[in-house]
Amino acid sequence: MSKLAQRQKIRYRIRKKVQGTAAKPRLSVFRSNADIYCQLIDDVNGVTLAASSSREADIAAQKVAKIDKAKLAGQSVAKKAAALSITTCVFDRGGNLYHGRIKAVAEGAREGGLQF
Repeated sequence: MSKLAQRQKIRYRIRKKVQGTAAKPRLSVFRSNADIYCQLIDDVNGVTLAASSSREADIAAQKVAKIDKAKLAGQSVAKKAAALSITTCVFDRGGNLYHGRIKAVAEGAREGGLQF
């Protein structure tokens, strides 16, 4: 089984357990080789409430390591959530290990005020 297929199986297993609502959305993280993207998703209505990525102008302009950009993306999505008066969420690591950039997003979001 390929690495991608294994990750997809893990992803489906996580999604069976983790579901977001309007009051407690799902913080979904996608990691590409170059960038990282995170969204707050209401699965009941199928809507993205807030999103952030390392490609945003203020984050991309900073010349720091990818792990630091991931942390900034987490803080950014937490700030957008606070503007929508969202304080809690459930974390969806997207089939990736809770390590490195995925962990940095979670730490950044926690520093920004999100609880999960």
